[in-house]
Amino acid sequence: MRGLLVLVTLASFATAQHQALIDYLERRLLAIEDRISVWHEQTNRYASELRELKQQMVSQLENLDKEKETLRLNLDGVGTRVDRVERELDYLETQNGAQPCVDVDDKLIEQQVTQVNEKNKAKYEKMSDCRHMISSIKAMKILKRVGGPKGMWTKDTGSASGKVYILNGTDEDTIHEFASVQDLARSPGTSLAKQVTLPSAWRGTGHVVYNGNVYYVKQAGEVMVVKFDLNNSSATDSAVFPVQDHIPVYGLSTETPMDLAVDEEGLWAIYSTRQNDRYISMAKMDANTLDIEQMWDTTCPRENAEAAFVICGTLYVVYNTKQPGRSRVQCVFDVNEMVTSEEAPLVYFPKRYGSHSSLKYNPQERLLYAWDDGYQILYKLDMKKKLEI
Repeated sequence: MRGLLVLVTLASFATAQHQALIDYLERRLLAIEDRISVWHEQTNRYASELRELKQQMVSQLENLDKEKETLRLNLDGVGTRVDRVERELDYLETQNGAQPCVDVDDKLIEQQVTQVNEKNKAKYEKMSDCRHMISSIKAMKILKRVGGPKGMWTKDTGSASGKVYILNGTDEDTIHEFASVQDLARSPGTSLAKQVTLPSAWRGTGHVVYNGNVYYVKQAGEVMVVKFDLNNSSATDSAVFPVQDHIPVYGLSTETPMDLAVDEEGLWAIYSTRQNDRYISMAKMDANTLDIEQMWDTTCPRENAEAAFVICGTLYVVYNTKQPGRSRVQCVFDVNEMVTSEEAPLVYFPKRYGSHSSLKYNPQERLLYAWDDGYQILYKLDMKKKLEI
């Protein structure tokens, strides 16, 4: 009987423990279900918020696309209007002779009035009967792009050979000679060119090719002009330019110590010195001997000048801004005293890429060979007669 009681007691105890375990498990399952329910609720809320955010982003992107299209149309319209204004400005400039903007120091004027500058005292003896001056830029042709931002290209201005020369860079010694402009235009880079090595490196971009010779500027302490015969591939002459304290001739082209130019009268040198550092000077050179025939101090400022060229004994200085914009002829100086300030043209060049590192005039073709940020450009000039004074 006692054994039965023990068994009943043990069974009751086991049943109580089993029920307690079941109750514990049920409580844990309920807690897990509550957590799962909260997780589902939070997940649904996050998904709903993400859908709303996505809709907002899609809406904003659509608005941005619309605004972008509107802005593009507005920019296209502005570009069209700017091009039209520039064309109208170019037309007005060709129709109305504007006054040149020449900054002349009062002291310089007083000095010119009270003293006779010995360099300008002698009357310049012209070698030709050239009486033309620029009226406007008639046309522009972009030939191609060969080389770096700075350089010079030109034809032989004293020969009918038709050869074209590329002097790439401001401190090199190898000339690329093309048989014609057409060869340059169709050449992949300089592959169709003959390579001509000079005996020394040039400095800047102020060089010319004239009557079968390259005249290039060399600077090794002193500034020298070297004459190199292209037919014989040898230097035939050189001369130290007879002025002291050279400074870069143009305020915006500091790599060029001196610029050489050729016109109907022959060879010219354009330079600046520390003694007259605000203005540009020029000299007539003998192309055979490199002697200086005559020198002039002009009233054309160095500041903001980027390049210059000479036509019929008249110096045309081209100006720009430090952030390149539209180049313009804004100062002229005529050694023959036939171009007055009142009739000097304010000529604007068509908008291009940057600024000119060189401008070389060809008197046979009446073209300017320009180098602009590696592009080789031709400018066709409209000319008119100088006025007798």
